[in-house]
This record gives sequence, structure tokens and C-alpha cells, in this order.
Amino acid sequence: MNNKKPKNADSDPNLLPVLGRTRIPLLKPPVRIVHLGLGAFHRSHQAWYTQHAGDSADWGIAAFTGRRPDAARVLEAQDSLFTLVERSSSEDTFEVVGSIVEAADGADIGRLAELVAAPSTSVITLTITEAAYAADSSTRRPAPTTPLSRLVTGLAARKDAGAGPLAVVSCDNVADNGNVARHAVLALARGLNTELADWIDVNVSFVSTSVDRITPRTTTEDIELVAEACGYRDSAPVITEPFHNWILCGDFPAGRPRWEDAGAVFVDDIGPYENRKLWLLNGAHSLLAYAGQLRGHSTVAQALEDAVCLGAVEAFWDEAAAHLHGDHLNIPEYRQALLERFGNGRIAHHLSQIAMDGTTKLRMRALPVLNAERAAGRSGDGAARMIAAWIEYLSATAEFQDPLAADIRKATNLNGEQRTAAFIGLLSPDLANDSEVRSQIYRLQGLFSANSN
Repeated sequence: MNNKKPKNADSDPNLLPVLGRTRIPLLKPPVRIVHLGLGAFHRSHQAWYTQHAGDSADWGIAAFTGRRPDAARVLEAQDSLFTLVERSSSEDTFEVVGSIVEAADGADIGRLAELVAAPSTSVITLTITEAAYAADSSTRRPAPTTPLSRLVTGLAARKDAGAGPLAVVSCDNVADNGNVARHAVLALARGLNTELADWIDVNVSFVSTSVDRITPRTTTEDIELVAEACGYRDSAPVITEPFHNWILCGDFPAGRPRWEDAGAVFVDDIGPYENRKLWLLNGAHSLLAYAGQLRGHSTVAQALEDAVCLGAVEAFWDEAAAHLHGDHLNIPEYRQALLERFGNGRIAHHLSQIAMDGTTKLRMRALPVLNAERAAGRSGDGAARMIAAWIEYLSATAEFQDPLAADIRKATNLNGEQRTAAFIGLLSPDLANDSEVRSQIYRLQGLFSANSN
């Protein structure tokens, strides 16, 4: 394996030594982006794109954590700097990223409101997970304890400060995520007062995006690797693949970084790109997460080497591709690239991580394809197989994370088709009432047992 030394590790006298021998610009860029959901993906994606924008010196990020303050505390101790490790099938390359200039506890509502209300803040980005939108959309009088309710609190401060318009950019794997964020935020704002909701409706644009960069959890071994290869101790490196993709659709009334310099693409219709990514990449990930673990695998690369899992992925892809139209999507090339990316065994993308929050994810990854196939007069077995694997996996494990965990545990106490119907009902009550679908998904269970061929 080859390792390439960190970028920015030069001897320019105008650079400040940090993280051992590595150097970055002495003057940090001003905060003009506020991010909610500080985690590994944000750092490998939006922070990386911002660092590589042609005008990066003008765009600093203040990033706030979600549930816990841990990530902020670790980054604070490093002056918000971290090492991004691009891991290909043959080598690692290292880069110190300095676009995050402030890392803060998400519970620090005062600081969040101060930054959102600042006239210099032009963009708010979100990586708050799919489940956060559903949780907040049912709340009508918010307390600032969830990501979107905190955002509404910040926007109220901006309104009161007369700081003008800005853009909210959702970077979560949710179809039409900009509009989903908009509706959830407006519902929460109306729970406070209609004047705030009206102000948001006029002054805040909600940008839809499709994001793509596989970013597994960082391990202790990764931290030791960076120390050995780079000669400094980084307690918060990020491991990611060389591939990256960002497609955006919407307005930026207060400006934005030149993300296109780093490869971001701005389009008028994001729907086809969202579906391509949600179905082909994310859908395959969910299928592998459940089927792969049932067959004794722990990572995406391991599961893909299993002919049974690979066959299930290809069958699902065939169904999904029938509903992805337009030569500009390059579906055959996209599928081939996914096989190569998934097969990178040096990226340890753990199936247990992908398996989380299945009730939220499968509504966007399996159900649209299943419904489209049935509407076309076909069985949709490829998509139904994903749901069957999910039911079988949850029926066999006691440890899982899901916003409907209590309902899932109730369903596992049932037997046969009753259990199947209860699980399907957590995704779609209408499908749960369809005897043909119930029988189909019940029949497809057991295909991924460890001794099946």
C-alpha cells in the first residue's frame, strides 16, 4: 500500500504549524456557512467541497453537533482541523481540511442563534439523517431540542435582527429534500407564530441536493494510521473514498461558495439524479445491509462478493433502472462504478451502520420501485426482496436502531403472515392491506439464510 503525505505540508512562512508538521493558512475564513449535523459525512463532503472552492478563503463553516457534543469537543481541541484520508483500492492520500472554523455543541442554542442571525451568514447546510425530518414534521410547537426546531429558533433570531435572506441546503438522503425541509420548517415556525412562518416563506430558499461519498466510521486503527503516516496525532480523521458527487437545485439569495470548482453540479431538475442515487446506491446498500448480515457478512465489500447478495442487487437494479429515464443519467456506467466502489475492500463500510433506521430508509429506497413495478404490471420481486430481508433481519436480532423501534418489537412477537403484515404496515398501511403484497413478501423471506445458495 502506498501513502501520500498530507497536502498543505509545506514551509510557507505565512502558514501556521498545526497537527504536527502540517500547515494551513494562518488566517481562517470568516463564518458564512452554518452547518447542523457535524459528523464524518459532513466533513468528507460539504467541508471538503468548501475547502476546494475557488473562493474558499471567503467561506468558513461553523458546524454544530446533533445528539451529543463529543465531535465538537474533539475538533475544538484541534482548532477544528482534521485529516481527510482518501482511501482507494491501492493507496491512501492525506489532506488537512480547514474549512470548518468553529465546532460547537448543538445544544448551544445561543451561539447557533447568534451565527444564523449574523448578516455575514449566507448558507445553512443540513446533515441531520432521514429520520429527523419525519420526527420534526409531526411537531407543532417546537422546543429547540431537535435539529429543525433549532434551525427555526435560529431563523427567528435572523428575522428579529433584520439580517436578510439566506439559503437552507438539505444534504440528507431524502427525495426532494429541499421541499421536505421547507414544509417541516414552516410547520414548526407556524407553531411559534404565523409572522415567523411568513417571513421564512419569503426570505429563506430551500435547496434540494443529491449527495454521494461513501464515508464509513473512523476506527482506532485509522487514527493510528494517520499518526504513523503523517507524523502527528489527529483524534478525528475522516476516512472516505476518492469518489465524490454533489448535485444541487435551488437559489442562493445571499451567495454561495464556488463549489462547482470542486465538481459540484447545479441543475434545474434534481429529481432524476435523486432517484438514481436513492435507488441504485442507497437501495443496494440497504439490501446488502440486511441480506449480507443474514448471510454472515459484516461489510459491503464482503457482501458483494457473495453471489446470492450480488444477484439480489442486480435484480433490484434492473427494476429500478426501468424507471430512471434519460441518457444524461448514464445508468449502465453508474451501475458499473457502484460495483467498483462497493468492491473497494479497503473501505470498511459496515453493514450494521447502514441497517439503522430502516423504516425511514425503505420508504424511499424500496417502496417507490415496488409500486412502480406493480403499476407497470410486473411483480417487483427485486424491491420486495429488500423488504423481506429487512423483516427477516429484524426478526433475528435484538440490537437495532430505528425511530419505530417499539413498534418493531411488537411486530416480532407475531408469527407468519401476521408478522409480515405488521412490518409492512410500518412502511405503508396501504400495502399492508394488500393480500398479494403480504403473500409476496412472506414468500420471499428465508432466501438469505446463511446456508442458502
